[in-house]
Amino acid sequence: MGKTIAQKIFASHLRDTPTSENMVLDLDVVLCHEITTPIAILDLMEKGMDRVFDPGKIKAVIDHVTPAKDSKTAMQGKIMRDWAKRHAIVDFFDIGKNGVCHALFPEKGYIRPGYTVIMGDSHTCTHGAFGAFAAGVGTTDLEVGIYKGVCSFRSPETMKISLTGKLGTGVTAKDVILAIIKKITVNGATDRIIEFGGPLLESLSMAARMTLCNMAIEAGGTSGICPPDRVTAEFLWPFIKDEYKNLDEAVNDFKKWHSDSDAEYVESLEIDVTALPPQVTVNFKPDQVRDITEMEGTPVDQVYIGSCTNGRIEDLRDAARILKNRTIAAGVRGIVTPATPLVYQMALQEGILAIFMDAGFCVLNPTCGACLGMSSGVLAEGEVCISTTNRNFNGRMGKGGMVHLASPYSAAAAAVTGVITDPRKFL
Repeated sequence: MGKTIAQKIFASHLRDTPTSENMVLDLDVVLCHEITTPIAILDLMEKGMDRVFDPGKIKAVIDHVTPAKDSKTAMQGKIMRDWAKRHAIVDFFDIGKNGVCHALFPEKGYIRPGYTVIMGDSHTCTHGAFGAFAAGVGTTDLEVGIYKGVCSFRSPETMKISLTGKLGTGVTAKDVILAIIKKITVNGATDRIIEFGGPLLESLSMAARMTLCNMAIEAGGTSGICPPDRVTAEFLWPFIKDEYKNLDEAVNDFKKWHSDSDAEYVESLEIDVTALPPQVTVNFKPDQVRDITEMEGTPVDQVYIGSCTNGRIEDLRDAARILKNRTIAAGVRGIVTPATPLVYQMALQEGILAIFMDAGFCVLNPTCGACLGMSSGVLAEGEVCISTTNRNFNGRMGKGGMVHLASPYSAAAAAVTGVITDPRKFL
């Protein structure tokens, strides 16, 4: 019987099988940020286990509250800085060099096909877009990962979602993943890995694939994963060019991380996106999704464009297409956060930030803060935000606030009109 991508990665990284259901894997990368990692650092110090298994495989960033907003967040940053210095962790990204972790680390070339990746963050599944197994973990697993470079997982069960058809005007990967979650529900991929495939996937950029994998967790999935191909190799080429004679050799090598033709899946779905309209969430669960035409006219107080889901340059370009030569509606607050310093620089050079500012948006430095109501755009009770983030839980962006998840196109359209609007009217 053939193997899935995940099964191949697990087999190649297997350290031990303490039980029939648990597999201890060697880790290629342990990612860290200042919200969950300081707890692990302090606990390891208290246990007399203050060490890292390999400083070259630890990547760390301050990305949620940056710069610090109070003494507590300042201390979280200090713990990270002291730890990185103490253990000679070179790949530590502090104020000015930092960005949204799940955008910054792929941008730096740290994620490769076949890798095992953990982080104390549920949206670590984003990195599966590169054909890696990437999962969010709790504090104990993070500590073990930092200390010993291993992590225990259940034997992988994979469900296959094949995407067919062609995206219509104004429809993006964000709309696709929202439609998938609506179809399979927030429990549809529980304890499963979602393997994306099909003709549509082959045509999607790495940014779009990261958007798909980013929200696998919202369907209950352990991780999302995509077969690495030429698109993957082209994205990674600046970082892997010394390892291969040419791009074709890299593409061919990546095929070892493709699922076998006779691999077995616990479930297989095929979704044709041809007639899919833009999507938007309603209420407080990621599977409570409607066609945007059903939500048109819903007033919004705030528009947020950014996050590890949709804060990359492609996302800002989409929003700018609608915002160019337009201004946001009276009474609406517009906030945009480029996901990394490089995205910020590109948006500046391309005139995108000027378009946002001319439209009336506030441009923030790279940060995760608004997404979880931690800083930079918290909602007041009763306020409504249309957001390009990944969670619409009750209170996610502020106690008593309502969050409608949507694509950058849809968010920009709402900024212009002041109400949820089908972005295709502007395209």
